[in-house]
Amino acid sequence: MSNKISLCMIVKNEEINLARCLHSVTGAVDEIIIVDTGSSDQTIQVAEQAGAQVISHVWQDDFSAARNVSLELATGDWVLFLDADETLEPGTAQALRQMAESDNEGYFVKIINLIGMEGSIETCPDLVFRMFRNKPEYRFRGTIHEQIVDVILENNRQAKFQIAENIVLRHYGYLNQQVIEKDKKTRNLAIIKKQMESDPDNNTLRYHYGVELYRIDNFSEAAEELTKAANNTDPGTIYYPKLLRYIALAHYGAQQYERALEAISLGLKFFPNYADLYYYGGLIHLEQKNYAGAFDCFQNALSMPEQPAYYAPFSGSRGFRVYYQIAQLAEAFGNEEEALRYYILSLQDNASFTITLSAIVRILNPSKDPEYTKHAMEKLCDFCTPDAKRLIGTVYFTEGAYRLALDYFEKIEPSAIDDYTSMLKAICLIQQKRILEALHLLDAIPPNHPQYPLARMNEILCFWLNKKRTKVRVLCEDFLAVGLSADTGAVVIMLRDSLYKRGSAPPAVLGSEGMSLVKDIVLRALDLQELQLAEGLLAKVAKSTQKECALDLARIFAHYEYWDTAKLYTELYLEEHTDNADAWCQMGEILQQSNQSEEACLCYRRAISIAPQQPQYYVKLIRLYQLVRQKLLSEAAQRYPDMPLFSELLEEAAKQ
Repeated sequence: MSNKISLCMIVKNEEINLARCLHSVTGAVDEIIIVDTGSSDQTIQVAEQAGAQVISHVWQDDFSAARNVSLELATGDWVLFLDADETLEPGTAQALRQMAESDNEGYFVKIINLIGMEGSIETCPDLVFRMFRNKPEYRFRGTIHEQIVDVILENNRQAKFQIAENIVLRHYGYLNQQVIEKDKKTRNLAIIKKQMESDPDNNTLRYHYGVELYRIDNFSEAAEELTKAANNTDPGTIYYPKLLRYIALAHYGAQQYERALEAISLGLKFFPNYADLYYYGGLIHLEQKNYAGAFDCFQNALSMPEQPAYYAPFSGSRGFRVYYQIAQLAEAFGNEEEALRYYILSLQDNASFTITLSAIVRILNPSKDPEYTKHAMEKLCDFCTPDAKRLIGTVYFTEGAYRLALDYFEKIEPSAIDDYTSMLKAICLIQQKRILEALHLLDAIPPNHPQYPLARMNEILCFWLNKKRTKVRVLCEDFLAVGLSADTGAVVIMLRDSLYKRGSAPPAVLGSEGMSLVKDIVLRALDLQELQLAEGLLAKVAKSTQKECALDLARIFAHYEYWDTAKLYTELYLEEHTDNADAWCQMGEILQQSNQSEEACLCYRRAISIAPQQPQYYVKLIRLYQLVRQKLLSEAAQRYPDMPLFSELLEEAAKQ
């Protein structure tokens, strides 16, 4: 006769998660025992509908006490324990049954932790102990992060444990929304701290305490507690690799970079194939501007073998994240071709790592060469689903390639377009001068909708960009009447008055909200080659506000190759920020584009003197010198055609 398996759980207000969990164990267990610690939602009803035996238990800030209540009622030969925010992966029921026929005393299983938020979920595997023989002497211990392995070994020194390779759990409890809703960080820390007062020598407890401190960003104290735990923990302990990684991360979070690197070096002596340690070492070297050290660490991370589950490896620490960081390094040193290669490797390793997709599109520069960008991206990716079309459309939109973005938004069936995408589509239509279609989408947004203010602002821009003064004035007056924030109201007044030469309000002093809106409007005006509109709007902004955002404005004008205006705003910024290396570099780029090579060289030199640790300034200066040299050689070869020296040097320069 087959051994019987009891699923034992403790729950509270888990109606959202519980049905998913219980559905996943169908056919895998023989009975379900659920201890409810005070639910006020439909948790108990969900459990009973699934055929569970439900017991109410007064919560006493003690997870072990609650779990042990469920064990007292279990009649199976084996106990499987899960949390409501976990599920058993499909197709594992048979493997679970086979485990129950073994002569082991318990099993570790692989768990996949889902981390992040909807649309950017990461996975992090780990090993957890979740199944053991049902014996009266085996009871949980510890008020939180309750343990039972030690208890089993204390009662049976010959007990054998095994890793169940074919059993996988999926854990949803680390998703941001779940953590926020349950306030897990604060709850866990309070319970552990209370238990530590009565058991200060418990290193497992100290490890969990350090982790919780890390999760609330108390990095220095976390590093201290984790180091204490590591000094008194056997390196063979299953969580020891994670403990060493957390020490490094805590020092990293506290900006104690040398101590973090020391922790990583020590960790690699114990676990030389630990990709996470190399990856985080690379990030720390980047913080220190040690680019060679960062590159070596990232290359080592890529060379690591498949990571064991008990390392709890961070997703992408030997793949897509590392490729992305190497690509960033290549960009910093001006090697866009190499950067593009690594970004593509990153995307191929994880198509959901959308930050890489954005980086590839940025390098391809779709606003300057839309057809080539579209061709290259469609060779690289298959944008066939509505989500894929929405994603690439949004990326193109962010890069200011409105026509390309619209191409993909229009390929999405109307029923599959959400409100946000509809708004982006309307803006793209405005930028293509398809005003009636844009207004149709904007008018569909009702007054009580969260995007209603944005819709009304874009309705004004529809007419403002087409210089319809009367319509703009009417729409602005109507919009002002509904009550707006001070910054938004000021921008609306600026739009209203910027089409008139007289009778306008004094220049507006704007905060970050207002200037962010102004910069977006200027960008869209320049996209339509409406330089006069952009400059007219900025004339309505107070000089003090312009100075604060002048470098951003300079970059916008430079992007659209309005070099004279870009130069004016860079000079305005440098009036009060003479020690800003980025501003001097920006000035160098503008002067270079304006064929003022000598002045550009001086600006790049100034940037290097301010921030000598930034490689991109050297790259720009070297390339400018190369251009100047090639131009000089070309002039010399033309003036002295009978002198082979200049022709030879020119040919040599062309090959480099």
